[in-house]
Amino acid sequence: MIDEIHVLDLALIHEATFSPAAGLTVLTGETGAGKTALLSALKLLVGERADASLVREGAECAVVEGRVFRDSHDVEGVCASRRVGADGRSRVRLDGHLGSVRELTQAIGPTIDLCGQHEHQRLLDAATHVEMVDAWAGAPVAAALEGYREALKRARAAKDELDRVTAAARTQGSRLEEARFALERIDEVDPQEGEFEELEETLPRAEHAEALAGTAHEAAEAISGEGGALDALNSAIAELARMGSVDAKLAQFADTLTGAAITLEDASSDLRRYRDNIDFDPAELAQLQERFSAFKGLLRQFGPRMEDVFARREDARELLAVVSDGEARIKRAQEAVDVAEAALAKAAKMLTKRRNEAAPRFCREAGKQMARLKMGHAELVWESRPLPRERWNETGPTTCELLYRSGAGLTPRPLRRIASGGELSRVMLACKVVLGETDGVDTLVFDEVDAGVGGAVARSLAAVLADLARTHQVIVVTHLAQVAVMGERHYVVRKDDADVPETQLAEVSGEARVHEIARMLSGDESEASLTHARQMLQESGTWHES
Repeated sequence: MIDEIHVLDLALIHEATFSPAAGLTVLTGETGAGKTALLSALKLLVGERADASLVREGAECAVVEGRVFRDSHDVEGVCASRRVGADGRSRVRLDGHLGSVRELTQAIGPTIDLCGQHEHQRLLDAATHVEMVDAWAGAPVAAALEGYREALKRARAAKDELDRVTAAARTQGSRLEEARFALERIDEVDPQEGEFEELEETLPRAEHAEALAGTAHEAAEAISGEGGALDALNSAIAELARMGSVDAKLAQFADTLTGAAITLEDASSDLRRYRDNIDFDPAELAQLQERFSAFKGLLRQFGPRMEDVFARREDARELLAVVSDGEARIKRAQEAVDVAEAALAKAAKMLTKRRNEAAPRFCREAGKQMARLKMGHAELVWESRPLPRERWNETGPTTCELLYRSGAGLTPRPLRRIASGGELSRVMLACKVVLGETDGVDTLVFDEVDAGVGGAVARSLAAVLADLARTHQVIVVTHLAQVAVMGERHYVVRKDDADVPETQLAEVSGEARVHEIARMLSGDESEASLTHARQMLQESGTWHES
């Protein structure tokens, strides 16, 4: 729901603020006064394309700011700003932060429906008809549609698996030979998980076994051999201990060095054990080197990682298994397809049934509203035609459309072929009223919905718009006094006669509103027109003295 919109230097508007009511708000004014400028502001706010021609003559940029509540539970709202420069560049801010037009469209667009003559083209698209019926029908159709979509997903997956198995079973020539060669080559080496990494660690030790043993032996001898470090250290300890009776400080050094001697003895013992555990076996070394070389060959052919080698082996095994057991695998895959298709057919039948139950009720309700709009015996007729299985999609297994029949004895025809602009506007309005809160859009903006309407139809149109305003925020640009008097708020658009014309937007109430209604009735403000206007406002229940 729109809370407030502020417009600056857009088209003929220098500055204007618009705060529509929660229910019905009307905008009136002379033809050419600039009402479309406000509609352009709304279009910018919902993310429609910006154009430099929208910038007011002499201004650097046009700015539209607005606060919108996204639903009844939204207490903070979204503050959006759209700036269009004279160079055509557009900038967006959402809650004070820079954003994109796409983000603006996602944040604001779903809450506002611009229902002008151009936007009515959506009603001519049959794809929107099933969306309306589904939304109105609620849980029964929603559950059936979810079940259908899940069944369709499983059927597609089963078909993909059948296609894969069938293609693999029919694989011949070079691809099959490559798979056979790869499997034979890898199985010949028979690599195990982690074996290559272990080889990378152990092979260098095996290759340098003699050098490693010699180094350990020499280090142990240097520490504990004859004339080694321990002999000298033990001599120093003995001398320090002897003189420790004279100076206790030297005894402390003796104790410290004794600990070091113990550490050296332990290290010497560990080095000898390391030396003794090294088993130099030329035959084993050759075997390890040969194994490592085989692994490197696999990596060159199927690598660069061992994970790639193992994956290639599994792929080759799978392909060869499918080829060798092709008929059995195809049979199992076909059985899975048959089961999935049977479940899909059942789900499709249920979805079609639910829609065909709900749609005629929707059409009857829309027909009642069309009758209120003085459309005679006009009605909507639901048509559901089965689609070939290959054309089933997420929408459903049938092509659905709301057809229009202006009289009981006439053949229903598509809306795009039979309905005039005025009829189409009223059909759309009737559908919106029937949809009510299930519409999913909080704010409806009607432009030219009263085109070609007058007399009793005008009064009916006003009543229907008032009904719609019970479930939606409705904004109507109108030339009809019968519609204008029903507004909870009434804004008038006026244009001055300056060299650079300026459109001004003002809310009217009390006597000012009486004068505007009188102008709409007769083009003047005679006493008779004023009296009639005052009477209409009083009868509408929206009259407030000021």
